[in-house]
Amino acid sequence: MRTVIAGLGSIGRRHLHNLQALGEADIVLLRSGKSTLPEAELAGVPAVDSLDKALALGPQAVIIATPTAHHLEVAIPAAQAGCHLLLEKPVSHSLVGVAQLSAAACASGARILMGFQFRFHPCLHQLRRLLLEEELGEPLHAGAHWGEYLPDWHPWEDHRRSYSARADLGGGVVLTLSHPLDYLTWLFGQPAEVVARTAALPHLDLQGVEGMADMILRYPSGMSASVHLDYAQRPVVHRLEIVGSKGSARCDLLAGHLRWWTKASSGGLEYSVPPGFERNHLFLDEMRHFRSVVEQGVEPVCGLEDGIASLKIALAALEAGRQPAPPLFDGVEPPGLHAQSPNSEVRDG
Repeated sequence: MRTVIAGLGSIGRRHLHNLQALGEADIVLLRSGKSTLPEAELAGVPAVDSLDKALALGPQAVIIATPTAHHLEVAIPAAQAGCHLLLEKPVSHSLVGVAQLSAAACASGARILMGFQFRFHPCLHQLRRLLLEEELGEPLHAGAHWGEYLPDWHPWEDHRRSYSARADLGGGVVLTLSHPLDYLTWLFGQPAEVVARTAALPHLDLQGVEGMADMILRYPSGMSASVHLDYAQRPVVHRLEIVGSKGSARCDLLAGHLRWWTKASSGGLEYSVPPGFERNHLFLDEMRHFRSVVEQGVEPVCGLEDGIASLKIALAALEAGRQPAPPLFDGVEPPGLHAQSPNSEVRDG
């Protein structure tokens, strides 16, 4: 399939290498010239410098790996041209233009796969099976925690220049690490309410975006989910825990290990990813699926509507995080924090 890749940062290059590993050679790069990575690994791959030139080549597929704030600049014209899209998450940094993208895809028949690669994680598939078969009973609570130190992501560049750290490029931890918002929706459906608090993390010198967020998602069933995201944690932590009426589960998405407990198996049952499994296998499976979307007309496992759903949660969290926090204890300091009780006795030791 003839494929255009727009955006040649780390994720765009990963998609390039994975396409090549899968035997695809008809690839064209849409270059902005702003990449901070070495040019040598792109040698021999044809490149153009405008979207018009890229679409004039008649691609079947377009992979959009530009900074978040520029996704729709490529996605809408490509969808209008009838190209099938692998659109990196999130859809965009706002809802402006999203309806136009949806309309363009409907009119042309373009299929859109969102780049939420955790949809291909074996542990999440196993966990989803447990939920569908009601082995954990009625879901009561879920907790997702993802912490990762931003300056470690791209050692070759100043993290403050990366799209993840810049408001003008659609960065910030809520949009950049929005995978839990997608897989929680995949597992439990749409929440009815989002409560959130965000923090800037001044020590990272981020450019107008939040570096930490805590959210509570409340669902129509009465279930709740907590989501913690941060750019500060070392070592990396990415886990998901679920409490149900008949059991509970704990998933380490980095180690690829899932353990669950039920009344029938109080000692716990375990599942681990196959030997040799590594992070890039998620992207390879995603790319294999994208080829089937383009060449065989398979419905995307994570389509544009799924991407819009997680974007709406992210935007609701960002809006909630901008609201002033209510005063603690209604402005009354609780007793005992800074003073001894009048009858207390101060002792050494």
